Amino acid sequence: MKWLKKLYNWVLGWADTPYGTPALFILAFAESSFFPVPPDVLLIPLDLSKPKKSFYYASISSIGSVIGGSFGYLIGFLLLDSIGMPIIKAYGLLEKYKYVSALYNQYNAIAVGIAGFTPLPYKLFTIAAGACKIDFLIFIIASFFSRSARFFIVSALLFVFGERAKGFIERHFNFLAFAFGVLLVGGFLVIKFAVK
Repeated sequence: MKWLKKLYNWVLGWADTPYGTPALFILAFAESSFFPVPPDVLLIPLDLSKPKKSFYYASISSIGSVIGGSFGYLIGFLLLDSIGMPIIKAYGLLEKYKYVSALYNQYNAIAVGIAGFTPLPYKLFTIAAGACKIDFLIFIIASFFSRSARFFIVSALLFVFGERAKGFIERHFNFLAFAFGVLLVGGFLVIKFAVK
């Protein structure tokens, strides 16, 4: 995994350049369909370096991620065998792909919403969404809200608490993602039963 650490450090290095913002967009796009490093790696140092632009950086991450997610969806929808499966296998996610496909078949938008926020590889969910022929509009809406929530929560914590929040987010990201996922599912269930 030395290559992943080198890749991580390379991505992190973009925060100290004038190209940090375009790099953040490209990273958010790429991570949603094929790249292994999440945009948080660049989002956090950018937020810390320019706190007044934290929400701008969260917006860039959200837009790039949703557009990249759409690209991942198209890979799954049109090119699953030739491109999608090699990506999934390269990251050792074949068993998780099968599990995610089952989730999509059962829960549709809830699975998309949870996927957008969790630390699980988002590319897995975007490719699987296309392969499972999830309604594209539902996919986009759920992706937009879940990915935006993820990036805006990180940026808000960094805006308010600064450097102190960085360590907390890094140490407890999985728990925070799980807690948000539980709240998200609860919200969908409340809506589902309230409408009946």
